[in-house]
Amino acid sequence: MADISLGGAPQNVGSIQSHYMAQVQRSRLYGGLTLLVFIVLMVSGFNVADDRNAGGFWDGLHQIGDYPADVLSEAWEKRTDLPGLLAKYFPALVETINIAAVSTLIGAIGGLFLSLLGTRGLAKWPRLIPLFRRISDVMRAVPEIVIALVLIFVLGGGPVPAMIAIAIHTAGALGKMFSEVAENADLKPVEGLTSTGATWSQCMLLGVLPQVAPNYVSYTLLRFEINIRASAILGFVGAGGLGYELRNAMAWGPGRFDEAGAIFILLFGTIVFFDQVSSRYRNRLTEGQGQ
Repeated sequence: MADISLGGAPQNVGSIQSHYMAQVQRSRLYGGLTLLVFIVLMVSGFNVADDRNAGGFWDGLHQIGDYPADVLSEAWEKRTDLPGLLAKYFPALVETINIAAVSTLIGAIGGLFLSLLGTRGLAKWPRLIPLFRRISDVMRAVPEIVIALVLIFVLGGGPVPAMIAIAIHTAGALGKMFSEVAENADLKPVEGLTSTGATWSQCMLLGVLPQVAPNYVSYTLLRFEINIRASAILGFVGAGGLGYELRNAMAWGPGRFDEAGAIFILLFGTIVFFDQVSSRYRNRLTEGQGQ
């Protein structure tokens, strides 16, 4: 019996090894085919897009630095006017920051409710969890610029359409991220509060939010950075703020490139500033939660 078991062991090891190598080769084959399909789709998509452009990509590639060079050269020639231009467009910068701040606050509140109502084990109405999740999906699936264009048609140009559009998208995005954090919350405090007769809102406020608050605040700060950029981009479609002024300066062409340069400096400096500040606070929250 011992000879039989010892004699069969090499055969078993060999069969296992051959089976493993076959799986490895199969996975490599599938991975190579997937990569090949991806490359084919990328090349074909690029060719289709290039054919539909007014000018070919390769034909105009050598001109890619012409426009930035014109902006920088004119801004440098009129560099003495830069402080006055920065002061001129500072109110537009404040408007952009206000749009981002208000939309982030409203979106975070909406995302908070969507996350708690769409998380298993925490939802007040468990049967409606799929409904709240689909609402969150739809809200973040539609780009801000599409919502802003519709609202501008209804409400007219200004910061209000931009604020509403960004808030809707923010609520959907934060609702998804908040829900993932809430799914990892400990349910024992909720069970203890429920046993004492606490309401659903009291259970969420006292049993769940203290656990997830650091991550919620961290995600909200990150979203605030994104919304500053989004509010500037929406200015190009007439939603006000610094983006609107930048569009006008760029559309006017030579003669106002110094104004475009000043706006770029304001926008870049603001994004870098808030990125550093929010990153520092996010790190503090993360380290404090880890301790």
